[in-house]
Order: sequence, then C-alpha cells, then structure tokens
Amino acid sequence: MLAILVLVLAALSRLLPHVFHGVAYNFTAVGAGLLFFGSRRPRWQAVLAVAVMALMDVFLTVKVYGYAFHLSGYLATWAWYAAVCLLGSALLRRVTVLRVCGGVLASATSFFLLSNFMVWASAASLGSVMYPHTLAGLASCYAAGLPFYGNDLMSTGVFAAVFFGLPVLAERLAELRDSTTQPMA
Repeated sequence: MLAILVLVLAALSRLLPHVFHGVAYNFTAVGAGLLFFGSRRPRWQAVLAVAVMALMDVFLTVKVYGYAFHLSGYLATWAWYAAVCLLGSALLRRVTVLRVCGGVLASATSFFLLSNFMVWASAASLGSVMYPHTLAGLASCYAAGLPFYGNDLMSTGVFAAVFFGLPVLAERLAELRDSTTQPMA
C-alpha cells in the first residue's frame, strides 16, 4: 500500500512547478517514486506505474499546457517509466545507501539523456530550428538541459532518501521501542 501511495504522490508532484508558477523546474518525486514502487511491487505492476504517470502526462499536456496530445511524443517517456520501475525491482529489493545512490544516478541521468535526445530528434518534425540535426545541435540541446538535470538529480536524491529512509527509520524506532519495553530477565 505504501508503494502505491508513493506512486500517487510522485505523479502529483509533477504539478508542483505549475502550483509555484514555474519556480520548481523539474523538482519532482517521479524518479524516486518509480524506483520505490519498483522495489516494493511485483515487476508486472510496472504497467500500473506507467498508467498512472501516463494519465498525468495526458492531463498536463491537454489541461495545463493547452497542447494537443500525440501518443508518439510520449512512448519513449513511458518506456523510461517502466525501465525505472524495473531498475528499482532489480537493484533495490535489498536497500543499501550505495544501491539507492546508484538508482538515483541512473534514473536522473537516463531521463536527462533520453528526454534531451528526444527533443533534439523531434525538433525537425515539429518545424523547429532551435536544435539543428548536427552534433553541435545535439550538444547545444544537452547543454540547455543541464539546469533541469541538476534539479532532477537533486530532487530524485531527496525524495529517494525520504521514501527509502523513512521505512528504515520507522523499523529501527519500533525495534528500539520493543527492546526497551520488554521486561528484564
């Protein structure tokens, strides 16, 4: 149940930049939420995570941004959602600080690489000349995405620390409570 709650919170966190009028650029719980969900639920339920995030994509695109929704524009992102859940399943069934850090780095970095590549690759089909289809254009696209990458890396780290750390802390506190309330022999 906790994993589903975290997934819903992660999806809702995508609304933060709009609530704060653009101040929270790419500071969301998505990467950490998908890692946590993947680590706690059966692998096949990655489909549920993709569905929740896909619904948020449709809502944001149509209602918040006011654009027409085009399925082809989201397929790579939805594959990324599933991949991060599966990464969480493979890497974080046994939680350690090193594994969580690895998951955070892999999640944020893969999203940065994929999303900016897709922006660069689709620019011509959208009639944009912002990033020419050259190596320099690709480098320029990645350079423009660096501030978003930093925020994504930081937010994924913060939320992963909360999502993975709080259950461990609660367990340790319960053990401490139990050890102090047991009668001495």
